[in-house]
Amino acid sequence: MLPTRLHPFRPRLLDALGGYDRATLAADIGAGLTVGVVALPLAMAFAIASGVKPEQGLFTAILAGLLISALGGSNVQIGGPAGAFIVIVYGILERYGLTNLLISTAMAGVLLFLMGLFKLGALVRYVPVAIVIGFTNGIAVLIGLSQVKDFFGLETPKLPGDFFAQIKLLAEHAHTVNPWAVAIAAVSLALVVLWPKSYRMPVGAVGIGPKLRRLSAHVPGTIVALVLATLAVTVFELPVETIGSRFGGIPHALPQLTLPAFDWETAKQLLIPTVTIALLGAIESLLCARVADTMIEAPRHDPNQELMAQGVANFVSPLFGGLPATGTIARTVTNVRAGGRTPVAGIVHALTILIVVLVAAPLARNVPLAALAGILAFVAWNMGEWREFVRLKRFSLQYRTILVGTFLLTVIFDLTVAVEVGLVLACAFFIHRMSTLFRVRALPRENLPPGVQAFELFGPLFFGAVGKIEALPAQIEPETRALVLDMHRLISIDTSGIEALEELHRRLQRRGIALVLANVNDQPLSLIRRSGFEERLGPDQIVPTMAAAFDNGDEEGGQAEDGEGGGVQEARQSPAGG
Repeated sequence: MLPTRLHPFRPRLLDALGGYDRATLAADIGAGLTVGVVALPLAMAFAIASGVKPEQGLFTAILAGLLISALGGSNVQIGGPAGAFIVIVYGILERYGLTNLLISTAMAGVLLFLMGLFKLGALVRYVPVAIVIGFTNGIAVLIGLSQVKDFFGLETPKLPGDFFAQIKLLAEHAHTVNPWAVAIAAVSLALVVLWPKSYRMPVGAVGIGPKLRRLSAHVPGTIVALVLATLAVTVFELPVETIGSRFGGIPHALPQLTLPAFDWETAKQLLIPTVTIALLGAIESLLCARVADTMIEAPRHDPNQELMAQGVANFVSPLFGGLPATGTIARTVTNVRAGGRTPVAGIVHALTILIVVLVAAPLARNVPLAALAGILAFVAWNMGEWREFVRLKRFSLQYRTILVGTFLLTVIFDLTVAVEVGLVLACAFFIHRMSTLFRVRALPRENLPPGVQAFELFGPLFFGAVGKIEALPAQIEPETRALVLDMHRLISIDTSGIEALEELHRRLQRRGIALVLANVNDQPLSLIRRSGFEERLGPDQIVPTMAAAFDNGDEEGGQAEDGEGGGVQEARQSPAGG
């Protein structure tokens, strides 16, 4: 039986190749080349910001990007190192070291694969949007803070992982600002922001000016900034830190397979980093795939296949020194707008980065870190949904609390704590909202027989709402001999609700009051019977209608097995209520 419940491993690439033609291939190659050029500086920048060597970001973009496109469940998703992982990777590296980071990434890959295999992809959609916005904005702030050192060319030791410690260290070394670094970073940032974007260009451009602008828009602003900054540093020998001065350059060779030293005792200590990487990877990739679905005319992505592909990529990437990888929204959107329609575009993107590494890696020695800091400052700004803070006043207190709380916890502590607390808050607020949907309303006494009180139950009776049932005995008048609960509008009940009804029954028995349940719907009635409460209450005390609760016991459901009347009639004959 178990294998039938597992999700079949079928990459979307197999379906996309059906009916594949030359025009689609040309479009995919063009899109793949464009995305590869866009991904090149980002891969290096993400790696450096994460505290590792730039080639590790490039290897991740090549290996993980290739596997995610070839094995994934989306037509156009582009995978690789992501800005959202910068803070996570830096924190794990600071606390556990590089070897344990690689082990955590590989174990997260296994976890992601299992999530997809057991069809848990849909569960990621239940993470509240307030939590996603909160931790995304928090990560954006931390990425921006991590780039202050290189943006201003500060001469500081390695930045600590703690938010306040980083601010203190940067403030203590503020006097070491390098004007050349500031100039390069500011110009690079301005170029990325102001450089024309291809998707903003008019379709029917007329004249030499608009045509030139449209042509230049197909060259990513990040590449323009990187090339110009590198030329400036090389030609004028500017005194700024470069990839070569900090890392010794980038090797122009394929990465070597290296198995990190693994032992079970160490792995058990890496549970939290592993879950953090897996959770963030799942959320980011599936959110990205959902965005892509709205932009193309193609079948919707398969979330479980996507998670399995993410799992394979994150298991293989660290074996070659790579970082955690996930779907990336900016590169995926670029792929779609450049004309990509199948996973072939993602494969071309990975091969493009590979060729650049093999051919042009030595040219990266003079890339200034200040230029990469300017690019990452733009990435951080674009990552955050800052308008949500302005719009907070339009939403409920619960939404504001979850969003702001997740944001602050991400910045001050870490993403794991933020998501855990955010989910707990979301669950608590959800339980509170659901409990308000359950109501108990007293029916008018003038419509009831003497000695009878009746209440109508509305909504779901679950553990968060049982207090309203527990409060009923205090509302029972002294002359009452029977209590009728009309459950026609009780849509569901859980075991805590059954326990509350049982406790109500016991308290009423001690006072000689019978409990009668009327109009019980299918789900509550099923649980009442399966729990044994029907036997303890007495089958005759559960009647199909309110009229049957007040009759003389002749109607269906109101006749006891021993011949006595059921419902309220039985309560009148037996003051003890059965």
